[in-house]
Amino acid sequence: MTAPSSHLKGLLLTGAGILVLSPDSLLVRLIGTDVWTLLFWRGLLLFAALFLPLCLHRRRQMMDACRRTGKAGLLAGALLAGSTLCFVQALTHTTVANTLIIIGAGPLAAALLGRLFLGEPVATRTYLAIGAALGGIWITVSGDLEGGRFLGNLCAGGTALSSAGYLVVLRRTRGVDMTPAVALGGLLAAVVAFPLATPLAVTAADTVYLGLLGLLVLPVSFYLISLGPRYLPAPEVNLILLLEIVLGPYWVWLFLGEIPATRALIGGMVVLATLIAHSVVGLRRPDREI
Repeated sequence: MTAPSSHLKGLLLTGAGILVLSPDSLLVRLIGTDVWTLLFWRGLLLFAALFLPLCLHRRRQMMDACRRTGKAGLLAGALLAGSTLCFVQALTHTTVANTLIIIGAGPLAAALLGRLFLGEPVATRTYLAIGAALGGIWITVSGDLEGGRFLGNLCAGGTALSSAGYLVVLRRTRGVDMTPAVALGGLLAAVVAFPLATPLAVTAADTVYLGLLGLLVLPVSFYLISLGPRYLPAPEVNLILLLEIVLGPYWVWLFLGEIPATRALIGGMVVLATLIAHSVVGLRRPDREI
């Protein structure tokens, strides 16, 4: 049983991480450069913020940490890079609300992937939740299939699957510091984007937004969220992570006036209610099933 003080610490760390991460979608929308240049700087700055300081000050320890991640670290980095590439493309081709709602099904996708690749049992409630979440996602995207947003919705789905795969790798490597894998994910995203990017063609305003995103929002939020599972069970961490679905569109609406469509609001409520109910039931039944 987790001590109350440790439980509170986990709640505060994970909640702070989500609060820091929540302006991510807004900053992506504010950056006026092309998507490939955005991806390049987003990935490179994330890599620099996480990896380079440790290399400079604790070189030997950092190399040992990289070796401990092994092939799993390479796979996790690749999946994280794929998630980043799909996420930014999704925000470019569909609304923030649609993107975050579809990504919200990622934890349930992780449960299925865990069953397939790790042999973890999946409770009946999880299968029911997956069906309900897919129904909410269909409500969200059904009106956009011919409205120019299908590609964005598809990229959001790719983000959810990539993130789910990343979670499965982390579950398999519990106890290993995967910070090098996060840094590798940023570097791989930058490498993929570089041939199509124009890194020097950024305005002064874009430089500020890119700096906030790559040097503050992403590394600080990822670091805080990674500490959460030390103090909280995984279902509760996933429950807190769902706050981004609510907070992300709110920031965009507040600063850019992008009002979510009625379908997105209804679908989002279905997905959010499904995930909350699934997590709460899981917390009240601490068995070995997901």
